[in-house]
Amino acid sequence: MHCHLLVPGFGWPQGEAGEPCRALAPDALETLIARGRRTRTPVLAPERWLFERFGVPRQRDWPAAPFSLLADGGSPGSDAWICADPVHLRFERNRLMLLDGTLFAIARDEAEALADSINSHFGDSIIVQPLQARRWYARLPDCPDMETTPLASVRGGAIEAALAHGPDAMRWQAYINELQMLLHDHPINLAREARGELPVNSVWLWGAGRLPQPSARPFQFVAASDPLARGLAQASGAQAQEPAANAQAWLAHAGRADSVSLIVLDSLAAPSQYGQADAWREALSKLELDWFAPLLAALKQGTIGMLTLHLLGLEHALRVEVTRSDLRRFWRRRQLLAGWLA
Repeated sequence: MHCHLLVPGFGWPQGEAGEPCRALAPDALETLIARGRRTRTPVLAPERWLFERFGVPRQRDWPAAPFSLLADGGSPGSDAWICADPVHLRFERNRLMLLDGTLFAIARDEAEALADSINSHFGDSIIVQPLQARRWYARLPDCPDMETTPLASVRGGAIEAALAHGPDAMRWQAYINELQMLLHDHPINLAREARGELPVNSVWLWGAGRLPQPSARPFQFVAASDPLARGLAQASGAQAQEPAANAQAWLAHAGRADSVSLIVLDSLAAPSQYGQADAWREALSKLELDWFAPLLAALKQGTIGMLTLHLLGLEHALRVEVTRSDLRRFWRRRQLLAGWLA
């Protein structure tokens, strides 16, 4: 059995790389990295990593919306779709910063009321479907001729460099400006502000396209909270599900000995991008306890034949392949995790 772990957020945007690792001792992760065969590659967004594995080519944009829609229970059909995720924008030091739904809650009825107002205002130009409270999709008359930036790559940062570009970008930015005025005095947002909650004052458009058929099925099983990963798996014919609570639960239902599985562990991503050192340390400690340590034990016992870590940082990605025989390389001593983050 070959298990792949995709771990976005293996990096730190603020200060020294060692800061979030203070007081951490992830023995299993450091052992796996030290004993495995390591390859450093340029930084790669998780979305692109997934598309390339499943053999889905870029359209004008990477078509994240139809695959995510599929995983969230929608029917993409042959229509054009774009992710229109609810966000909060605010000025900080003369820069417009983006906060996403990982930092504030949106109730289901709030999402539906906001989407209804958007649909009533724009008619057939934009038809928003809030399939999940913090994941919205818009059906479009056609795919816009522009390139966008995934929401996960923008949250916690300034939006200027990440705005859409291409022939249709200015037209869609005009739509967004109009939408922001609509949301500014919306009763839902006024009520949220009265309760001390962040208003939903914009949406982030990204991942436009139509649903193609993946040309590859690199994994028989995919477990992820990310709907794009599940949607790609579903479209490819692989089994897709939410991640198990821990490696022991996953191993109990992991399938055949010759199977190849992908598990997406994205709990580091948001704390890394928002610069939340305590939350990042807590998430890594939990990954160590729930996944890295039990999978290291499973390798030693021969329960799994190979473990491949795909650790996606801000400046580079680190791929680590480990087999049972690799663990005998006692001369390859562990290094502190901060060294791999740098």
